[in-house]
Amino acid sequence: MDKNTDAFRTISEAAEELDLPQHVLRFWETRFTQIKPLKRGGGRRYYRPVDLELLRAIRHLLYGEGYTIKGVQRILKEQGARAVIDLVASGAANLGARASAPAHNPDDHDDDGETPGPAMAPPAPQPARETPQAYRESGMGSLFCEEDIHRLEAALADLAECKRILHAAIA
Repeated sequence: MDKNTDAFRTISEAAEELDLPQHVLRFWETRFTQIKPLKRGGGRRYYRPVDLELLRAIRHLLYGEGYTIKGVQRILKEQGARAVIDLVASGAANLGARASAPAHNPDDHDDDGETPGPAMAPPAPQPARETPQAYRESGMGSLFCEEDIHRLEAALADLAECKRILHAAIA
């Protein structure tokens, strides 16, 4: 039975609707103070429609636009949750968020060294090619779709080229 669009969702229903694991939703609650599901007895979470809209917007910025958690936190702080939801809903998330992002500061990095804000555009799809034999034999190949594997391989090739250029510059 489908629920009304205005009905509250449990964490399992929200996770299914957003195509995310439940632990990701719990983690995001610790990182984004704007996510505030109602909690009932025993800590059971109930997500309101506005919570789901915000989660969709955060998911889009993180996974679709390539923002880091700190980058999304900054956008939410500067623009507010409603503005972020509206930007993503209108399809202008990329433009609106970039316009609000401050100029690059070399000291502005996440703990893992990433610069907050949009990542570079993903590489153009590569022609189909076989994944490395060791990768396939490890059984990990089934965790990623072919497009993801090709993007990762392209990123690895880009990194190898950067390494080559750095070594040439040092020499």
